Amino acid sequence: MGHNNSLNLDPALVKYNNMHVERYKFFRWTPRTAWLSLVWIGVIPGMALWASYKTEGKYILRGKRRGDTVKEF
Repeated sequence: MGHNNSLNLDPALVKYNNMHVERYKFFRWTPRTAWLSLVWIGVIPGMALWASYKTEGKYILRGKRRGDTVKEF
């Protein structure tokens, strides 16, 4: 009395899942993918690193009481 294959899968979701799993087979370097890779791998982490170095030690959020300022410079 088992319920084998009683779950009906949405064909669109199955197709999307197969596309997601096999994406590496169809990937090509184009100017657009190269630009997006450069931005997400280099520019955004670089901006975050620059902002963290710029504000190093300026803000201390622990041990403050009501009315105290968070800036330490």
